[in-house]
Amino acid sequence: MRLYLLPNILTAGNLFFGFYSLINTLKGDFEKAVWSLFVAMVMDLLDGKVARITKTTSDFGIEFDSLSDLVSFGVAPAILVYMWQLVAFEKLGAAISFMLVASTAIRLARFNVLSQKGFSKDFVGLPSPASCGLIASFYLFAEHYIRDYTLLPYLLLVLTFSSSILMVSGFRYRSLKGNFNSEVPFKALVVSVFLIVATISNPYLMLFLIFLTYTLSGPIFKVLALLRQKEKEEGREVGV
Repeated sequence: MRLYLLPNILTAGNLFFGFYSLINTLKGDFEKAVWSLFVAMVMDLLDGKVARITKTTSDFGIEFDSLSDLVSFGVAPAILVYMWQLVAFEKLGAAISFMLVASTAIRLARFNVLSQKGFSKDFVGLPSPASCGLIASFYLFAEHYIRDYTLLPYLLLVLTFSSSILMVSGFRYRSLKGNFNSEVPFKALVVSVFLIVATISNPYLMLFLIFLTYTLSGPIFKVLALLRQKEKEEGREVGV
């Protein structure tokens, strides 16, 4: 069994900050719990890239990464949403929170099975870190921009349910797992710089908008693909 130090240390960091988020949630320090989840996301992004760049991928690393992701992006955000707002719904809130954990586990298991059949530039279903990022960024957005908390529990209930369904859906999402040295269009670089500057200027709003846009991109691209397919079929009928 092959074991490599650097990528597995980053994966362990992902697991640690997911666990640290759980501790802060149980203490009632939700903001620290949220930022811990963002650090876990960075660790998760780095471990895969480092493993590919240094050619230190291994079966152990894949399994370790999946188990860490289940804690950091499944259990930790589920406990966060329940303790923060969904506890008001009692059994329903607990059920929706568990749904987030179950969907994360199913999403990770499906990813591991599909990855054995070959690398794809797209993800099938919303990636679990993106689902976690949507929930974490919504907390920051709500705390700084929502003044009336009356509808907040209902918004979070819908958001948690929707992200859970999208994780196990068949919608395709663009992968961000390309190498750092891969070529990108000039406009992509300009957009990236703009997003970085905007996020630094207003992280509470921009982080939520970025994760929300990525979450909606799967259904939107599916609808656009169906519309293009329909136009092609109508074009063939006209040609006939």
